[in-house]
Amino acid sequence: MPKKINMKTAAGSVIYPTLFGAAVIISWQTGFLHKLLKTDEYVLPYPTKILHIMHENSDKIMLNVQASVKVALLGLLLGSLIGYFIAIIATVFPKYGSGGLTIVSAFNAIPIVALAPVFINWTKDVSEEAEVRSMVAKVLVVTVTSMAAMSVNAYRGLTELPPFSDDLMKTYAAGKVTEFFKLCLPNSLPYIFTALRVSVPGSVIGALVSEYFAEYIIGVGRQIRENILIAQYATAWAYIITACIIGIAMYIVLMIVETIALRKRK
Repeated sequence: MPKKINMKTAAGSVIYPTLFGAAVIISWQTGFLHKLLKTDEYVLPYPTKILHIMHENSDKIMLNVQASVKVALLGLLLGSLIGYFIAIIATVFPKYGSGGLTIVSAFNAIPIVALAPVFINWTKDVSEEAEVRSMVAKVLVVTVTSMAAMSVNAYRGLTELPPFSDDLMKTYAAGKVTEFFKLCLPNSLPYIFTALRVSVPGSVIGALVSEYFAEYIIGVGRQIRENILIAQYATAWAYIITACIIGIAMYIVLMIVETIALRKRK
């Protein structure tokens, strides 16, 4: 009986959003959305026109996609590793580590639009090449925005241990090191994926926003800005749709990896 309920819930979580998305696209293509928002075809092009532009400029779009995804993944990786390391320090040395968690959380409260220009200014002497300087600045922005979720969630996973497991380790007279590697680290795995559910979309947003201010003109986010400035709204919408696809694709990959990694824990 519970399996039937879960299947219905899973089906509903896919069907209802799909129907809603289809309704939006149909109303958009038929012009109903334009009347509702009181806008015209030039500012809000029809989906067919956007898809046509995406097809015609597929090579250029893919070049910018590669640049944005590279920034998002590098920043996500660095931010997650640093965040997890901070969580370990906070677990092993609670007196000093709690302060680190507070500082990281405070950094996460800073808007990306305020953080990006600062990092771009800090990294202006990193290299003589604008491409390298921009890459470093953008990766740093994503790194900072990815640290908080990982450090806070990983800390919970390392410290909120099942009581029976903790008691069992003490019964076996396990040392602190053994308890950390055999109990704390495995227990933190689900919390890591909880953090990544927040960090993956955040890394894409961070990459796109940081590209707005970057010195080197490349990336999906930068193309959105450049095309809006020259009033090429159809092309800008093509890159906006591309940005959505990047975020959705990365999240789907995360869900697949999480399902495989946590399969044995269920």
